[in-house]
Amino acid sequence: MTSSGASGSTDGGQVRRTGGGARPGSRELPSGYQRALDLFEDVVGAVPPGGWDAPTPCAGWTTRQVAGHVTGGQHMIKALAAGAPRPDVNTGPERFCPGDVLLAWRDAREGCAAALSDEALARPVHLGPLGDLPLGDFLGGYILEPLVHAWDLAVATGQPSRLDPDLVHHAFATARVIAAPMRAEGRLGAPLTAPPGSGEQTRLLSFLGRDPAGHRTAP
Repeated sequence: MTSSGASGSTDGGQVRRTGGGARPGSRELPSGYQRALDLFEDVVGAVPPGGWDAPTPCAGWTTRQVAGHVTGGQHMIKALAAGAPRPDVNTGPERFCPGDVLLAWRDAREGCAAALSDEALARPVHLGPLGDLPLGDFLGGYILEPLVHAWDLAVATGQPSRLDPDLVHHAFATARVIAAPMRAEGRLGAPLTAPPGSGEQTRLLSFLGRDPAGHRTAP
């Protein structure tokens, strides 16, 4: 699926999509998954020229590496759809978008979408200690990845960083399930303590070890 001429706008600092709607030829996928990809695409499209080497709140990664990680995620989902080995999206993620980042993202997204047949969405995905899930259900939880990394990119490049509250709510539910095994594997930092009375976005970011103010934290 590709996006043509879509743009983002803000309302009180919130990233919002103005391109709207499903991509041409899209299948019935979890709506939150599509919306999270749309939001991520809007943020990628608004990164200024020369902004792809900036540090991000995702410790140790530049903006290009963060974008590459999520772009690689589309290649990973395509592989899962085919029952093929998953690519490593954590080591050298910039290899997934070596040139035009937005073009690489759109190409990966389009290729992934084309692979998501009904048969593919029913294919079981092994999630280690969490067991197996149909790929379609996996995508419902996968919104955490593009959503939080959209925030990383937005903060790193001076864009509005308030996220869709509904997506945040669903992403937080996923985070609570996957955090323990990810921390056991060293793929997620220790949680921070959110200030009393914080909103759900602040609590989600803190839970994931990110400073909601956008400062970089230790790996």
